[in-house]
Amino acid sequence: MNGLRVCSRGLRGLTRLNGRGFSSGGAPEGANELPARESMGKYDVVIVGGGPAGLSAAIRLKQNAQKKDQDVSVCVLEKGSEVGAHIISGNVLDPRGLSELLPDWRNDETCPVKLKGGVDDRFYWLFKGFGIRLPVPPPMHNASNYVISLSQLSRWLGSKAEALGVEIYPGFSGSELLYDERGTVRGVATGDFGIGKDGTHKSTYERGVEIEGSYTLLAEGARGSLTKQVVDKFDLRKDAQHQTYGLGIKEVWEIDPSKHKAGTIMHTIGWPLDYWTYGGAFLYHMDENRVATGFVVSLDYKNPYMSPYEEFQRWKTHPTVRSTFEGGQVIQYGARTLNEGGVQSIPKLYFPGGALLGCAAGFLNVPKIKGTHTAMKSGILAADSVTSAMEESTTSLEGYEEALKGSWVYSELHAVRNYRPAFQYGMLPGLAVSGVEAYVSKGRWHGVTLKHGEADHESTGAASKYKPIEYPKKDGKLTFDLLSNLALSGTNHNHDEPVHLKVGDAARMNSLNLAVYDGPEQRYCPAKVYEYVEKEDGSKRLQINSQNCLHCKACDIKDPSQNINWSVPEGGGGPKYSLA
Repeated sequence: MNGLRVCSRGLRGLTRLNGRGFSSGGAPEGANELPARESMGKYDVVIVGGGPAGLSAAIRLKQNAQKKDQDVSVCVLEKGSEVGAHIISGNVLDPRGLSELLPDWRNDETCPVKLKGGVDDRFYWLFKGFGIRLPVPPPMHNASNYVISLSQLSRWLGSKAEALGVEIYPGFSGSELLYDERGTVRGVATGDFGIGKDGTHKSTYERGVEIEGSYTLLAEGARGSLTKQVVDKFDLRKDAQHQTYGLGIKEVWEIDPSKHKAGTIMHTIGWPLDYWTYGGAFLYHMDENRVATGFVVSLDYKNPYMSPYEEFQRWKTHPTVRSTFEGGQVIQYGARTLNEGGVQSIPKLYFPGGALLGCAAGFLNVPKIKGTHTAMKSGILAADSVTSAMEESTTSLEGYEEALKGSWVYSELHAVRNYRPAFQYGMLPGLAVSGVEAYVSKGRWHGVTLKHGEADHESTGAASKYKPIEYPKKDGKLTFDLLSNLALSGTNHNHDEPVHLKVGDAARMNSLNLAVYDGPEQRYCPAKVYEYVEKEDGSKRLQINSQNCLHCKACDIKDPSQNINWSVPEGGGGPKYSLA
């Protein structure tokens, strides 16, 4: 992947000589006036996000061009320091999308998809002190699937894309969409480098550049910052229900070899969550005596005193799973939000000049607990639509949405559309509906589509209605304080850069968040970004430790009054996942 790093340095160098009389990154004379961004020229396609959806689109575009003996220029922007650095998932891979993209992947020794799952599928309903093993529902059967690291798969896809001639620029954040005079998206501007915390330009200042494209594909993952902008500007959610999200928190462990059984897959529901809170946990035996374990909590939970991180630590103490971890050690930690809305929450997929791919749109199959295969397929279909649009000399990607609705992605999601919204009525109704859909109707009741309840940010209850939760003290062996785990994520941001978590009305954080909800952001954040510190007069103020941020986007989603806006930090900052 060294070539990807070389591309990164090359892009940055373009801002150092822009024909305006200053070089080596210095700020222009006089105050902080922003110089005009330099244009890198125009690509045929600009893709924002180097995950499975974006890289699948890039690879497919080049494959199509090769078949037609054409030269199609494709650029991928990735905000992580390298491809895969910001990619985290369970992950048990359904290989269907991968097989359509690269049919010969099984014969490629470099492909990291090797370990078959389904060796021992387990599903438990946990109660305090004991668990009941349940039949594994059909959507969760994994005999044909693979236990993988999605971070590693993304790196491999990046190398395949680069080999085909895709230009990948890691360490560069897409900070702003560019529009032409007709309002059509014409590309992306990257973020500036070298701005101090106080907003002044440092000696290392470099203006971001404009990267223009005939087509712009947004593959930022769940709750992408550019995706939010384009959804609002073009009202893409007009005919869809709101999206609902879960927060996934993950640890990778090295365990005692005598307890390891590669390919074993376990899922649990129930304890420590209450009857009304949707969520669950996973435990996947990887190779090399490693296990990937994690906890997912839906962000429509009501109790403001609940901490998803603390619930995860409690879960590991349950007798059903505790012994797996005893004698082992955590080697990586991370977190990310995921889409749970299903087919009824998919927005319009195209806009003037571009389209939404993967989790930017929301293709997670919730009962299957898988979305990589659907994300990759969306990238393939988007690329095919771009190829057709170029041949027809049109910027509209309407054909992408038509193709996706006619594909197995849509039919798969439509069949399980009532699973997630059923759990708003509690655990038993949720299990009843999911059981009927899995074993009886199998999605054939086309006339019945349940609606989601309140949006996640609207669902938080007032602190006065709940009792504070006293979480157990951590032992440093099985359970860990948050900051100790956070160090294993590799996350880092320049301490002298502007805070990228933008609070619209600072006073409201005290008058509403703290006064009414007792500051839920200090508990739902899995990186201890938010904390209320006491001032000399005894009052409290919100302190934002933005250098801790894992880019999970939970704050952007869960904040009760939508007063926190997650924006991209300086490129290259954030976690550095390698096994996630």
